[in-house]
Amino acid sequence: MLKDSLREDAASSGTVRSRDPFSPGSMVIVTLCNPREKFWGMILALAQEGLGMSGIELASFEDLAVMVKEGEPFSPAVVFFPMHRIERIELDLPDGNLPSLSQRFSAKTGLEPSALLSSPMANGAFRPSAPRPANQPGEEPA
Repeated sequence: MLKDSLREDAASSGTVRSRDPFSPGSMVIVTLCNPREKFWGMILALAQEGLGMSGIELASFEDLAVMVKEGEPFSPAVVFFPMHRIERIELDLPDGNLPSLSQRFSAKTGLEPSALLSSPMANGAFRPSAPRPANQPGEEPA
């Protein structure tokens, strides 16, 4: 019944509502236990087994903003947290007059955090060399 009412509300308002706010691409703050840590970043996958995300420890947020603003390469952590470590997952949303972490990041750097976190290779941190073709029989090594 709830799903039908969401569809009707979305159809009547002309907007599309996401049924799952914690879908891949959502910016979140994750609180972990044993040991207690907080991560900020983008959901890559969420399943019964746990959460895959691209992001950073919350304590490094200001340092990351400075690095990005200065054009330094960085490597977001691509991590998996098993569900037994996850205490809380909250959407990175503004709270009244307080901007979200994503909004703060954008204001400091001029860049969208989801674009930087969605493709680690796009930010210049990872530059893998192109694979070399295998030598054919009778060819000399390159």
